[in-house]
Amino acid sequence: MTSTTTPIRRLITLGVALAAGAALLGTPAAVAATPSEGAYWHTRTLMTGTHPGRFGTRAHPYALVERFVGVRWNAPDGRAWFGGRLLGVRPKSAADRKAWQRDGSPSTWSESLDGKTVKLSTRPGRGSLSQAPKGRDQFEFAGQRLTYDEVQRLPAEPAQLKAWVMKAGQVGREMDLPAWVEETLPMLLHDIPAPKQVRAAAYQALLSLPGARVDGEAKDELGRSGAALMIDRPGGKAKRAPSIRVRMIVDTGRMVLLAQDQLGTSGGKASAEWSDRKTLIEAGWTDAPPAAPALS
Repeated sequence: MTSTTTPIRRLITLGVALAAGAALLGTPAAVAATPSEGAYWHTRTLMTGTHPGRFGTRAHPYALVERFVGVRWNAPDGRAWFGGRLLGVRPKSAADRKAWQRDGSPSTWSESLDGKTVKLSTRPGRGSLSQAPKGRDQFEFAGQRLTYDEVQRLPAEPAQLKAWVMKAGQVGREMDLPAWVEETLPMLLHDIPAPKQVRAAAYQALLSLPGARVDGEAKDELGRSGAALMIDRPGGKAKRAPSIRVRMIVDTGRMVLLAQDQLGTSGGKASAEWSDRKTLIEAGWTDAPPAAPALS
């Protein structure tokens, strides 16, 4: 998803102040620095998006979907590892597959139909893994770096949590605070090891946003069920500003995000630039050590 988030900078020290201030709002006391659930907070995310270019021939063009799996490990002491692997592109739909086959079923592309240089392949790339450099080995949330204990003390009441995130955005000089809050709150449902009551507060805070509603139960592409939370964001005043619809599937038992789709439309047409999908294959504690993502 395209974000308005500014780079982390002077908020390093302010993050401590904001987290400490949360305790004054009646949030839980700090807990032990080593959780019993596992050695690392781990996420494995599949991200897919339609490439903005068109391929094939003018008479029979087709669209390609790019896929990437990203992994992350965070130890309670703040150490972090990040990894990823390109999974290769594929035709977007059945019609696109037919046009691709008519094009000779190529496995690589160096140029789109409009003449732009690309580097695409149906073959998966090599997996990678790296440790976060010293000084950036804390939990990053809302433009701040927080310790594990500070994450545990985030507000567990929806209005207070939303105010906390809003304040962080103001300090970070975010230009569009409503969009900032909408994009930041879902991170608590998967990205950092916040307590379940904080994740529940994030879910309720999302429901309080303009254009938000629950649209029954839905299944993600892995067949898992959860509540479908929809948020509609009308286009702005700028010319060709896209309208955005975000659809999250949330396991409300665990209060964990399962999947999130964003559909952007501009001028009544879907916009590949503003549309993407991510599926949380894994999100939770594990004892498995950091490793580059496998193809499975």
